[in-house]
Amino acid sequence: MKIAAILHLCMTLFHQGYSNNLASCQGRCGYGTDSGYPCQCNTACERYNDCCSDYFTLCKDAATSCNGRCGENYNSQNPCHCNSLCSQYNNCCNDYTQLCNAASGATITDAELKSLSETLYTLDSNKASASQLVIDPQALVPDSQTSSQSDLSPGKLFKSLDENTLFSRPTYAALLNVLDNYKRMTGQAESFSSQQITEQETFLKETMLNTKLGRELYGFLYTKGIYGSESEFIEDLKNMWFGLYSRNNNVLDSSGFEHIFAGEIKGGKVSGFHNWIQFYLNEKRGVLNYYSHSFNGPWSNYPDVLGLQFMWDGYYKQVGSAVIGSSPEFDLAIYTLCYIARPGKQCRLSLGGTELIIQTYTWDNSSYGNGKKYIASAYPVSM
Repeated sequence: MKIAAILHLCMTLFHQGYSNNLASCQGRCGYGTDSGYPCQCNTACERYNDCCSDYFTLCKDAATSCNGRCGENYNSQNPCHCNSLCSQYNNCCNDYTQLCNAASGATITDAELKSLSETLYTLDSNKASASQLVIDPQALVPDSQTSSQSDLSPGKLFKSLDENTLFSRPTYAALLNVLDNYKRMTGQAESFSSQQITEQETFLKETMLNTKLGRELYGFLYTKGIYGSESEFIEDLKNMWFGLYSRNNNVLDSSGFEHIFAGEIKGGKVSGFHNWIQFYLNEKRGVLNYYSHSFNGPWSNYPDVLGLQFMWDGYYKQVGSAVIGSSPEFDLAIYTLCYIARPGKQCRLSLGGTELIIQTYTWDNSSYGNGKKYIASAYPVSM
C-alpha cells in the first residue's frame, strides 16, 4: 500500500513539473505557435491573449535588456543590441551604457585616464634616456603626401641605441623573446610551442607584475572592480593580447600583440607595426627603410611620438605611428588601459602635461570569455 502511494505521489509531481515546463517560455521565446503547449511565447500570443505567464519577463523584458548580453554577436531578430557597434547605429538597448559600458571600463573618467597616465609616465624608469637613444627624424611631410612612397630621408631613423643597457633589462629581454615568434603574412596560421607560450607569459609577468608601472596599472583597475586578483588580470591580458583570431582566410593568423608590436602584412601592405623596438631591429637588419614622418610629438625627451612612413622588406606603411623610447611595459600599459577604458574609441591621456590620444579598435568577429573582445589595434593618433 505504501509503495502504491509513493508511486502515485511521484507521478503526480512528475506531471506537475512537466505541466509547469509546458506552461513556461523558458527556452521557447520566439518559437512558432504550437498547439501541444497550453500557452505560447511569440508576438502573436499578445494578440490572441494566450501568452505564458512568464512571457513578458523572459521574452519581452530580456530581449530589450543587455543583462547577460554584453558583447554578443549581431542578430537582426533582436529589437535592440548590446555590442560595440550599437552606439554607431543608434540601436543599443536602453541599459547598454549602464551594463556594458560599465563592464568595459566606461566608469573610468577622462580625468582619471589623464591622472593615471601621468603617473605611468613618471614611473617609466626603463624608458630610454637621451644618451641611450638618438634619432634623426629628417623629412617631415604633410598628410597629403604620406601615400607617395617617396624616400625623402637618406639616413636611418635610429642613429644610435645603447642595446647593452636597455636590452639586458628584463622587460626588454622578454619583449625580444616574443617578437620573433610570428609569421608576418596574414592567412598563415600561427602556432606556438610550449616554450613560446612561456615567453608570452613571462612578458606579461615581467612588464605588469615585476615593475612599479605595471603594478600601478593593476592597482587602479583593481580599485575599479575590473579585476579581483593579479592572476585574473594576467589571464585576461593573455587572452586579450595573445589570443588568436583570423584576419584572412579563416585561419588563426593574428593577435593584438602581433598586429601592434610585431607588425603584419595584409593585402600587400604593412598592417599594424606600432612599436619602436621592432622598428629599430628591422632597420638595423637592413630590411626596413625609413622614408619620412608626418607628425612629431612635442616632447623634448622620451617617450616621444612619431607618425612614420617606411618600406618593410618590400611592403609600404603609410602612417605607422609609435611611441618612441618608451619601455615595453609603458606601451603595454597605456594600450591596455585605453582598450579597457575606451574600447573602439579615442582615449585621451596626458604625458608631462601634454595630451596624447590613443585610438583603439576591438576585434568584433570573435570573442573570449564572457563576451570579451580581442584587441584589434591601438596606436597614437596625430597630435
